[in-house]
Amino acid sequence: MSSSGSIRPLTSDHQYRSQDKGFQTTAFSLYTAETRIRNIICGKLFLLVNDMLTCVLVSPEIEALKLGTLTGVITLRIDSHHHLWRYDPVEYDWISDDMSDLRRDFLTSELRSQLNEAKVDGSVAVQARQSLEETQWLLEMAQEAPILGVIGWAPIAAKDFPAILDHLKRNPLLKGLRHIVQAEPSQFLTGVDFQRGIHHLAGTGLVYDLLVYADQLPEGIAFVDQFPAQSFVLDHMGKPAIAQHEIDLWSRNVRELAQRPNVTCKVSGLVTEANPATWTPELLRPYFDVVLESFGPERLMIGTDWPVCTIGSSYSQWWHIVEGWTASLSPSEQAAILGGTATRVYGLSGAST
Repeated sequence: MSSSGSIRPLTSDHQYRSQDKGFQTTAFSLYTAETRIRNIICGKLFLLVNDMLTCVLVSPEIEALKLGTLTGVITLRIDSHHHLWRYDPVEYDWISDDMSDLRRDFLTSELRSQLNEAKVDGSVAVQARQSLEETQWLLEMAQEAPILGVIGWAPIAAKDFPAILDHLKRNPLLKGLRHIVQAEPSQFLTGVDFQRGIHHLAGTGLVYDLLVYADQLPEGIAFVDQFPAQSFVLDHMGKPAIAQHEIDLWSRNVRELAQRPNVTCKVSGLVTEANPATWTPELLRPYFDVVLESFGPERLMIGTDWPVCTIGSSYSQWWHIVEGWTASLSPSEQAAILGGTATRVYGLSGAST
């Protein structure tokens, strides 16, 4: 709806120019009244299924949409965690023989197909190898839909990190940084050089994605406590040892971490922490229940970990499972987990085809 309150019909090519961001978004699916109302386009728009018209929202409705609190509106469905790569056996030596199906390219064309099938509106691409080259490549890939943001890598502990950060943060598609801490020795997070680098993130608006194994969570808690003003996202729910049926110690540590209000959590990566060949949704559900109770829906976001998830689950299957787990929640709580939290925490601006 325009500022004058009038309803603007769709143009013949179904396109609008966003008033506040200056980028083009495309409405790519309209449904009849029998179809559930879905957000398909930029976070500034929602579809009104009424005579096939589209409304344009203005503030403060835009902010309410981002928060998933606007009555009757379903927030954009966002995959907060996936990867892309051009496979190289040296660069991706972590892909072991039991993950041999991943030894190929995974690019935006295939990603778009997966998102369309699962009716997902946008995504966040996350680094899979620790190089500035990959970070720049992901930012280039994000110039086209449906990638709304990138969690890249940079040498946070390096002395020249401030200069590198100053260059990277000029790209608005960079939403945060991540280091593969799960592969580092004990006390890496509490090292002076790494913590000096995290201090430089303050005030940039960039998120730090925390990737640790369950037994590294106490170190992660001590790390987070050093930066109460920094936004953190816990990847893959802290990687519980599901294959070993361990939940108690992980649960205590996750509940402790969740007491820090500057930490949110991704509902992702569980299939590969279980046995990819024998897991069931029932086996994984208790772990989801712990983070739901600990963080609450407003601090949870779905992520698929595609294509890694495909060694045990299809892209759409993971969405269906999480939708089932959240079915008993209120519409606003479901909207938070399925897109609202990621949109808010990462400051995602919009979606397009």
